[in-house]
Amino acid sequence: MKKIIVAITGASGSVYAVDLLQKLQGRPDVEVHGVVSRWAWENIRLETSLTKTEVRELMTVCYEEEDLGAAIASGSFLTDGMVIVPASMKTVAGIAHGFSESLIGRAADVMLKEQRRLILVPRETPLSAIHLENLTKLARLGVVIAPPMPAFYTQPQTIHDLVSRQTDRLLDLLGLPAEGAVRWQGGAQ
Repeated sequence: MKKIIVAITGASGSVYAVDLLQKLQGRPDVEVHGVVSRWAWENIRLETSLTKTEVRELMTVCYEEEDLGAAIASGSFLTDGMVIVPASMKTVAGIAHGFSESLIGRAADVMLKEQRRLILVPRETPLSAIHLENLTKLARLGVVIAPPMPAFYTQPQTIHDLVSRQTDRLLDLLGLPAEGAVRWQGGAQ
């Protein structure tokens, strides 16, 4: 059983988190440990039709943002990866500078110190030099930076197509390839 942490912060783009959670829920080999920030709940309300209860039901365990005593706050709790989707620039800055005031920051800090897979899906545009410096610092520490950038070679027809391709890539990065994911087969000659 793989244990994956999915953290959702207050940046716009909660649809990516919901789609990822829905795909993970269909995997009997995955246990999802989720944490949702206060502002993420607000964005979920604004950007989706899901209730808090429905989002929590997509997770095996849903921790409170302030619960620094949660299992995922300790390196002795073995996990296989963490995705922060979307990742606000506040969260990125906190992780880059070791400021773990919330469970999301602490769990990310644990991933770094234990040298486990940490994936950030930053949602901001344009990016300031400060944002770029923080993301670069984290990339140099081994964090995977996976901004939601659409691939148009798949000829997406809907917003869901765009979102789904991004979450399929996140599953690839977690070592959990999605069945039926659209993949590049090489250009026609």
